[in-house]
Amino acid sequence: MTPAGRRVDLAIETRGLSKRFGHQLAVDGVNLAVPSGSVFGFLGPNGSGKTTTIRMMLGLAAATEGTVSVLGLAMPDRFHEVLPRVGALVEGPAFYPFLSGAANLRRLDAADPYAAASTRSARVEAALERVGLSHAAGKKVRAYSLGMKQRLGIANALLSPRELLVLDEPTNGLDPQGTREVRSLVRSLAADGATVFVSSHLLAEVEQICTHAAIMSAGRLVAQGTLAQLRDAGKARIRLVTHDAGLAEGVFASLGMSPAGGRSNGALVYGDGGQDGEVVEPEAVVAALVAAGVRVRGFAVEQGSLEDRFVALTGEGFDIAQ
Repeated sequence: MTPAGRRVDLAIETRGLSKRFGHQLAVDGVNLAVPSGSVFGFLGPNGSGKTTTIRMMLGLAAATEGTVSVLGLAMPDRFHEVLPRVGALVEGPAFYPFLSGAANLRRLDAADPYAAASTRSARVEAALERVGLSHAAGKKVRAYSLGMKQRLGIANALLSPRELLVLDEPTNGLDPQGTREVRSLVRSLAADGATVFVSSHLLAEVEQICTHAAIMSAGRLVAQGTLAQLRDAGKARIRLVTHDAGLAEGVFASLGMSPAGGRSNGALVYGDGGQDGEVVEPEAVVAALVAAGVRVRGFAVEQGSLEDRFVALTGEGFDIAQ
């Protein structure tokens, strides 16, 4: 909501956002639109400009060109109004190693001019409980694992109610149980009405928790939308299992269809597009195969995945599991 109580349709919006370091253009004309109430995945290979974009969003770096609006307000001009409504974990958490987790949070909260001192202890306790660190509240941070430090960083972002959470690699260093806890936490934050912006290199995590996503490549935004829209933009494939592979290949060729990865686990895999680019209906493919005498043992249509879409747009692989 805006200070006047009017709902903002876009929690984050950038127009022509660019950042240049000397002769290097790190971020090039990014037009990003993050719907309010979404869990938004920000994807891209290392060096694609994700973190630089986030830093400009939060007023931590000045844009060379373009504009940024967060929660309906221009950044960095109105950061005093925006930042109290935003929680962020960017480029990993940094804490005093000789202080306990709870003491670190109290110290950080005390540095926030908008945080009420009278409720500090209760809010610190609640934040630690929410990220599963109540048992380690009194332990010095130097004894924390990487995953525990990551959760402490998320707890810091949750010390006060936030309309927008910006999390940079929130599951970095977490074991499977910790990953599930953070995944559940992100869902609960979204259920409470917050917008959650998640930068991640783990595609499986993005697919499980996000409603929308954007893909960066070499400083440029190459795709964005709902997960369904991004998947649908990828080409579907037909997988055929048959003992008549040579005959089937001839049928596919006659339909103008091209191999999509060759043979996979003994099956023929072809794209569903013909010579003119139009989709060849599965029923027509089966009819042609049967008419040619191909013995069809298995036939399936596989929709393009988010990973396929990412690789097609960036030409790079992607981590899909921890």
